[in-house]
Order: sequence, then structure tokens, then C-alpha cells
Amino acid sequence: MKTVAIQNWKFLQGYPLETLAQVEQMLADERVGTWLQHKYPQAHGLRTDRALYDYVQALKQEHLRGAEPLSKVVFDSKLQIVQHALGTHTNIARVQGSKLKAKREIRIAALFKDAPEPFLRMIAVHELAHLREREHNRAFYQLCAHMESDYQQLEFEVRLYLTHLDHGGVQLWKLPLGSL
Repeated sequence: MKTVAIQNWKFLQGYPLETLAQVEQMLADERVGTWLQHKYPQAHGLRTDRALYDYVQALKQEHLRGAEPLSKVVFDSKLQIVQHALGTHTNIARVQGSKLKAKREIRIAALFKDAPEPFLRMIAVHELAHLREREHNRAFYQLCAHMESDYQQLEFEVRLYLTHLDHGGVQLWKLPLGSL
């Protein structure tokens, strides 16, 4: 088997060398984009923050009924993929009179506005899991897998897509202006 050149695999750190060698070959042959588009032919079509909120609320209702409510779910153009943030879950505490009000928000990188629905679901499940588990520990990933049985595969494919973009690949599911 071909040995993998030591590269900065910032989105694929921790994966086995055999997997990295396959990714490296696919990148060299410019097959990553074609493979992803074949597996996921179209974007999800959720265009507004309201539609995203409803989508995430439905997932929350299905899997985490007893979790604290979400006050906001939005696509965020300020989230930078280079900071390894595909989405964020935040608690915002505000003092109102003599009470402390806590609000929970989920922000998903705007890149996922033009992505396949399984990719969006993986990010949403990840951020929802933070309602119960703050750390990325075993219990966190078990909860993610409970909410989305293909979580690990989807996470890998999202990371593969980000690697494709990082190596100069084009955004695959970008809708042309005026197509909706």
C-alpha cells in the first residue's frame, strides 16, 4: 500500500492511515466531489432561519423531549470553518429584574445552507447533543449515534467535503441565484 505523505489533515485528524491514503488518492484524482455528489445528489432546500428552527425543533422533539427549550436556531455566516466550528451551541444568561433568564441558541455555519440534508442533520444532532452532554466524550457520541444511526459515517463525509473545499474543490451543492 502507498504510504501517506505527512500533510496537514486538519479535518481528518485521528483517522487511520489507510483511510487517509484513500482520501489522498481521491483528492489527487479529483474524485472526491464526484463521489459526494453521486451519493448526495441535491441540497436540502431549507433556505430560512425559521425553516432551520422548525427542522431542529422536530429533531429535538423526537429525541430530546425533556431537554431545555431552544430560543434560536440560525444559519450563521460568521462561523468560520477554519476555527473548526461547523455549529455552536451557546447558553446566554440575562438578568431580568430579580430573575436570571437562560436562553439556548444553536448556530450552524452558513456553508450548510447549501448541503445535503444528511449533512445538516449531522450538524444539528451534534449541537442538540450538547443540550445533554457539554463535553465531546463517550456519552456525547453515544447520544449522537442514538439520534442519528449513521452519525459517524456522516461526520466523516462532512469532514471529507471540508477537505475537498480546503484543497481547492468547488462548493458542490451551491444553488444558482434565482433557482428557488
